[in-house]
Amino acid sequence: MRIRVEGRHPLNGIYQPAGNSNAAISLFAASLLTEDAITLNNVPDTTTTRTMLKLAEKIGSVFTYVDKNTVTIRTAQLTKRALTTDDTEGFVSALLFLAPILVRRQYVRMEIDFPLSRIRTHLDALRDLGLELTVADGAIECKSSTWDYKDIILTQSSVTATSIVMMLAACLGKETVIHNAASEPHVQELAELLEMMGAQIQGLPSNVIRIFGKPDLHGTEITISPDHIEAASVAAISAMTEGRIQIDGINKTHFRVIDKIYRRLGINLDIDDHAIFVPRHESLTLSDREEDVDLAIETMPWPNFPSDLVATATVVATQARGTSLIHEKLFDNRLLFVDKLNAMGAQIVLCDPHRAIVIGSSPLHGIYMDSPDVRTGLGMLAAALVAHGETIIDNAQALNITFDGVVTKLKALGAKIEIE
Repeated sequence: MRIRVEGRHPLNGIYQPAGNSNAAISLFAASLLTEDAITLNNVPDTTTTRTMLKLAEKIGSVFTYVDKNTVTIRTAQLTKRALTTDDTEGFVSALLFLAPILVRRQYVRMEIDFPLSRIRTHLDALRDLGLELTVADGAIECKSSTWDYKDIILTQSSVTATSIVMMLAACLGKETVIHNAASEPHVQELAELLEMMGAQIQGLPSNVIRIFGKPDLHGTEITISPDHIEAASVAAISAMTEGRIQIDGINKTHFRVIDKIYRRLGINLDIDDHAIFVPRHESLTLSDREEDVDLAIETMPWPNFPSDLVATATVVATQARGTSLIHEKLFDNRLLFVDKLNAMGAQIVLCDPHRAIVIGSSPLHGIYMDSPDVRTGLGMLAAALVAHGETIIDNAQALNITFDGVVTKLKALGAKIEIE
């Protein structure tokens, strides 16, 4: 998919973010822990959710769409306990299915086609739970066991590793404590579902979680919360285009740190329990001067500023008066997108793969842009929407990997986007 974006058009109206795609995929996996029906409401239609449901079907699930965004999943039995790379199609989130297969079939074999370093935390966690694990010939093999009490610490606060351990502990352990656990909104959503299915989970949204398991979980129904990354990105786009919008259906607690960082970037939001109002911003100016820059933004594990917003925050920094230091602490090479912003007229110095200095404000102009990364896609779209002239974004289907209909919804607010 290729899109043409004409920038500098204010957004106006009411915006409704879709359900959190990252929450949906973990809830899909948890739905396979029981043979009872699980109904999920507000399911986003994204590449990620479609891939996850397709794999669940291969494993033995039967799913029925009640309407466009409501799906009921029933898994009477799991028909596979060995997944090949053809089954998973290189989809790293397929690791989430390790938990239900281990719980219900006591053994799982999964071929992998990515470096083991990407899942070292996950493998260590399985071993710490006392599970028999081997890695050989490009595959993970694991046998399940039960436990009365386990107290483990994750080497990284990984969302996927935390989710796998939570699901296993909800069924195989009597009591499990996880230290350095991830606590993002989608992890909290998984915990809510597991509790509704019969487990007891304490500690969230802190990073120490205590789980009291139950051997037989039961069916239930849950509504997925709107995506806070989508909502925060659209709020920033509105502010930069001098728009005026209302974003409905949000959870106020998801925006506590995001709101603080946005205010330092010059974006003032009015947030109540279920909505964000973005007033018209004529200009943006950085606040809270640091020692040698006007503002330092650091990404860190939740509840701190999320890495998935680093691209959008960097674009805002190009439009705000002052000098910013962007410090991406969590992932290597996630700041490499700044070369595209520099090509658009930004003044950004990439110090190393984790740090960039942004000098604002700088007018941006349209360019041809190829294949935005899934993590930076909305940030690159934000840059196109605030740039002068036309920007062409090739391979823009990357926007659909985790966000449902974001281009169509932005067009409804007045964005000039042509889909080719």
